[in-house]
Amino acid sequence: MVTIRRWWDRKGLQIGLLALVFGSAWILRQTQGELVLETYQAITRPLEMLQSGPTPEERLRDARILELQTRIEDLESQKTKLQALLGYVEKEPLASRPTPARVIGRGADQWWQQVTLNRGTNAGIEEGFIVKADGGLVGLVESVTPNTSRVLLISDLKSQVGVLVSRTAAKGVLRGDSSAEAVLEFYEKVPNAKVGDLVSTSTYSQKFPSGLAVGRIKSLDLKKLPASVAKIELFPPIRSLDWVAVYPKPENQESANQVPQKSK
Repeated sequence: MVTIRRWWDRKGLQIGLLALVFGSAWILRQTQGELVLETYQAITRPLEMLQSGPTPEERLRDARILELQTRIEDLESQKTKLQALLGYVEKEPLASRPTPARVIGRGADQWWQQVTLNRGTNAGIEEGFIVKADGGLVGLVESVTPNTSRVLLISDLKSQVGVLVSRTAAKGVLRGDSSAEAVLEFYEKVPNAKVGDLVSTSTYSQKFPSGLAVGRIKSLDLKKLPASVAKIELFPPIRSLDWVAVYPKPENQESANQVPQKSK
């Protein structure tokens, strides 16, 4: 008896472990692992719920909410800009009140050359009409369809506008530079001008009325030949045009060419 007890003390634990292993194997075989899988899922499901992200339905709902928020913010922005433009338009005399229009087209390779507006002949717009925005002169309508207008910007390389320095009346020609700045070539070798002077259209301009704000002198080069030049910071937001106002051409310029190759 003592011998059996000693043997059991030495081998009992091993026999018990073997029995547990064989018993577990038999259970797995009979249940095809379902019991273990259910036990594993019961243990891990709470952890998965804590660690997993939103469901596909939740992600779709969040995406729709973000889309609606974006559209609302865009509409609010457009509303603010349109209200500002309408306030600007309403300051004009009723007889010469312009037509508001929105920029709907702009090529990446022609960003500084031209824009397309959402109003055309059906809104009374014609070739040669003047386009302005907050800040001053934007350009000239060079072609129209019933529902659209194409505008030659003053920042276009082929655009030329007769201008003067408001403080001294020093005159010259403003040429586009395909940027938010333009180049003013003075008629005089040593013009009466300085950095910071304001620039507007002059009576020498063939396509625009005089007195339209254009920009400010940013730098001067009085040694340039054959005439002095200045860099002009343009006032209108040419880089990010959105809403503009389209004006009829002045009556005293009705006889001018309808679509100039170079707008002065």
